[in-house]
Amino acid sequence: MNKSEAVLGSVLRMERSSIHDGEGLRTVLFLKGCPLRCRWCSTPESQCSRPQKGYARDRCIGCGICVRACPEGALSMSEDGRQVCTDEAKCKNCFVCVTKCPRRAWKKYGDLMSVGEVVREIAKDEIFFFHSGGGVTISGGEPLGQADFVREVLLKCRELGIDTAVETSLYAPWESVEKILPWLNMLYVDIKQIDSVLHQQWVGADHARILDNIRKVDQSPYPLSIVVRIPLVPGANDDDANLSGTAAFCRTMKKLQEVELLPYHRLGRETYRNLNRDYSLKDLVPPSRERILERAQYLAGQNPGVPVRVGGGFAGSTLNC
Repeated sequence: MNKSEAVLGSVLRMERSSIHDGEGLRTVLFLKGCPLRCRWCSTPESQCSRPQKGYARDRCIGCGICVRACPEGALSMSEDGRQVCTDEAKCKNCFVCVTKCPRRAWKKYGDLMSVGEVVREIAKDEIFFFHSGGGVTISGGEPLGQADFVREVLLKCRELGIDTAVETSLYAPWESVEKILPWLNMLYVDIKQIDSVLHQQWVGADHARILDNIRKVDQSPYPLSIVVRIPLVPGANDDDANLSGTAAFCRTMKKLQEVELLPYHRLGRETYRNLNRDYSLKDLVPPSRERILERAQYLAGQNPGVPVRVGGGFAGSTLNC
């Protein structure tokens, strides 16, 4: 067995033909596992590092097929017969329920894949990369939680002439960050909140390691470009103090290509329900178009000469004051 087949990664999913995660058409590899707990996280299924299952109650018809099929006896019908209950102590995550459900009420989030399997899937899109100037983007979760796997995927893609990018929080040991830098064309990194206390409050961790890693990447000899991303979350980080503070940090960077605002959305609420988890920001309303553009204009004014773009599928313009 060669190395590319032996190194396994926990993969959430792969999405093809993305236009929001780098230049051209991108194949985006989403990995599982994240050490942060952003309160606005839209992919809660990416937080756990292992494959897991979810249950969409609104799709369940109470047929009981999964209950009878479960080899561990971990499933049972509720008293009213309308939904399935799980005994977590008995469940071994064998995913038999997923394969047996005729209504796809049970969902599997994630699979273990080898480097070779992943690269072969990515390479299927080479023709689209060639004509669009695209490539592969590795996202998460947090990709640096699987730094050895990511390094091997990036290396193999570069050997095939495929453009490479990684989306990361950079909340990882420097040794993990350094493993992937030689094989990167573009690094997308979040600065979620520039104030350390508020970062701890909203993200669940201190940001000192993140900012230190950004500085080290910026000072590294590797010829990559950096895009700083700010998830624009009302009440959490859309205020003047955070945007001006982040702009001041960005002014120190040499490899910075642009700053991108990613407007808050609520697309992950269904997945929280499927995982039987509470979403603490369920009443938060996404920012209006006018608010997004005003915040982008303000940020551009704080950092003259650095393009500010509104991403995440928002039909806005690149601002450059």
